[in-house]
Amino acid sequence: MYADFLSKKLSDAGADEGCMLNVTVAGKTYKGVLMPHHEFSGQDIIILKMKSGYNIGIRLDESSQIEVVSRPVERVKPETAEETKKGLKTIVLIGTGGTIASYVDYRTGAVHPALSTSDMINAVPEIKEIANIKANVLFSIFSENMTVPHWQQLAKAIADELNNGADAVIVPHGTDTMGYTAAAVAFMLGDVSKPVIFVGAQRSSDRPSSDASSNLMAAARFCVNGNRAGVFVVMHDGSGDDVFAVHNGTRVRKMHTSRRDAFKSINVPPVALVDRAGKITFNCDGRPVSKDRVEVRSDMCQDVVLLQFYPGMDPVLFRDIFMKSKGVVISGSGLGHVNSNMVPLIKEAVDNGTIVVITSQCLNGRTNLNVYNTGRDMLNAGAITVMDMLPETAYAKLMWALANTKSTEAAKGVMKTPLAGEMSDRRVML
Repeated sequence: MYADFLSKKLSDAGADEGCMLNVTVAGKTYKGVLMPHHEFSGQDIIILKMKSGYNIGIRLDESSQIEVVSRPVERVKPETAEETKKGLKTIVLIGTGGTIASYVDYRTGAVHPALSTSDMINAVPEIKEIANIKANVLFSIFSENMTVPHWQQLAKAIADELNNGADAVIVPHGTDTMGYTAAAVAFMLGDVSKPVIFVGAQRSSDRPSSDASSNLMAAARFCVNGNRAGVFVVMHDGSGDDVFAVHNGTRVRKMHTSRRDAFKSINVPPVALVDRAGKITFNCDGRPVSKDRVEVRSDMCQDVVLLQFYPGMDPVLFRDIFMKSKGVVISGSGLGHVNSNMVPLIKEAVDNGTIVVITSQCLNGRTNLNVYNTGRDMLNAGAITVMDMLPETAYAKLMWALANTKSTEAAKGVMKTPLAGEMSDRRVML
């Protein structure tokens, strides 16, 4: 993968992946750990992990010099027996993958997914001081590869752990689709009697600004001291490391690609804030923890699509989708509108037995199809609205509603009824 001259330089220096190197190019010296060569990197480039935690690529030539400063020491992390401390609550970590479930291999400096229970527990050893921790790596996948069967398997695993004595479950999850998974699991678990926390990281554990361990610790503190049952998402509340937000799992969205405080509660305040010392400040009432058995209803109808309206949307292009789907969620403009040319297609689909649910791209605020003529035409065509529900939450809920009711009308009734705090007809001043 390297150019011949560079392979020879590395070989002559005895430089292997994981070695600390001094690399001198054009009179400037760089010090860092030699990383695996990336398939997209040029053959004359080596990758070093710097002390800052960031990787850099350096282009070498025949005159460049490579010196090995130190060699890696392999650190074996054996599977250790789970220690139980009397008086502490038991939290089960169910790993699914993502940035938060990764750890640094200090032999090579590379970041790897946690593939064992010890990897997950040892990644944040201080968590064992506040709770007895057990772990189960259910999946190790990118969150964009999550599917409905993954959601179903996860919901069942959570219910099993809670019914077998766990006081709470924390699900480390990739951030990109964490809101979808949290919403789907919330509907599957219903009135879950204990806390279920989804937690992610925007920055991997090899970076100084990583939020992986602090998010996980905040989630654990909420599980231990919050006395609040439900499905939640815990992430940074600001750019610092001082406050963490606890979001309702059906009301949260990732609003930034990379900021640590990317997750925001939509149309409602966060359920609670947790500071670094573990102090919890609640913003709303909720269900207390109980010993009730957790019942899971994991059936999901996958014949549902989520579409975003856009100017120039051609109903001809979408006719097959509408007619072949049992449910369609449309993220409309403003109060929930589409072009008037889409209304006949909505009527045709509804008459064919498809449920058409209207949400808004605006996110903040609620849908209302009674204000303008187009909206009233959509209602007359049979579309239904779901107050201020997020589009992705409506998508997950419609799949669940169709699978857990016996008729189209019953499913529509479920969609219009709040089940997990996902919707409200009240406007909250934020």
